[in-house]
This record gives sequence, structure tokens and C-alpha cells, in this order.
Amino acid sequence: MEDDWIVACITRKKEKGLELLIDQYGGLITAIVRKHLGTLKSYEEECVNDVLLAVWHHIDRFDSEKNTFKNWVAAIAKYKAIDYQRKYIKTQHESLSEAGVGETSEVHNIQTDDVEELLGHLSEGDRELFKAYYLQEVELKQIAEKQQTTISNLYNRLSRGRKKLKAIFK
Repeated sequence: MEDDWIVACITRKKEKGLELLIDQYGGLITAIVRKHLGTLKSYEEECVNDVLLAVWHHIDRFDSEKNTFKNWVAAIAKYKAIDYQRKYIKTQHESLSEAGVGETSEVHNIQTDDVEELLGHLSEGDRELFKAYYLQEVELKQIAEKQQTTISNLYNRLSRGRKKLKAIFK
């Protein structure tokens, strides 16, 4: 019921709708943006504002037959955050180009450093598991055979590792 009221207010371009949107879904929007932007804190506030602006300008595209308002807003937040990631990467590429640095190796080094810092919070064994599974895309079956363990055990370790990393960055 409250979603209908928010949609109606925003459709009529009443600021009260935006206030209600922020009250109801501001935390969700911020959480999604943080999840996707990760360490790019300087882009966070701008991205959240762009999400709110996108909802304001494109409310006519919301179709309650296809999706809930909450999911629609969440999708906008997700894709805006992904756009900001791309914008950041593009900015980094351009900066490195202007500096005359070999783009691909430098960008790779920046990303590798970020990954190493993130995985540094895990034990050595879990760090190697994350690298093999997520970065090198080795199948769990192969990793399980190499480590002489079960796939179920590896899934549990991956799950615990993800939870640990999420807890650290909240």
C-alpha cells in the first residue's frame, strides 16, 4: 500500500514521494550501491543520488504487473552502481594513458592489489581456494581432488569466507 502511495506521489512529481522513497528504501539503495562499488567510497553518494534521480525521472517505466516497486528500485540501484564501476575503470584507464603507463598491466596491478588486500583477511588456505575458484575459474571438483576433500567442504569454506568478508566491510 505504501509503495502505491510513493509511486503516485512521484508520478505527480511531488517531493513528498521522494521523501517517502528515501525513508522506505534509502537503506536498501545505499546497501546495494555499497555492495557493487566496494572500495569506491567517493562515488557512493553521487551514485545514490543518481538512483533517486533515475526513479524520479523514469517512474513512468515502472510496471506493477511485472515487478514490485522495491525490486524495481533495487534493479536501478544495481545497474547505476555497475555504471559507476565502469566509469571508474574508464577514468583509471584514461589517467594511466595520459601518464604514459602501459594501461593493461597497470590496471591489472591495481585490481590485483585490491583483490590481495581483500583476500588478506582470509586464512592462507581459504585465500588460495578463493583465487582458484573465483579468479582462475577452476572447477570445485578439481580443487577438491587436489586438496583431497569434498566439494561440500569447499562450498562451506567459500560460504564462510564470503560471510567473513561481508562482515568486515559492513
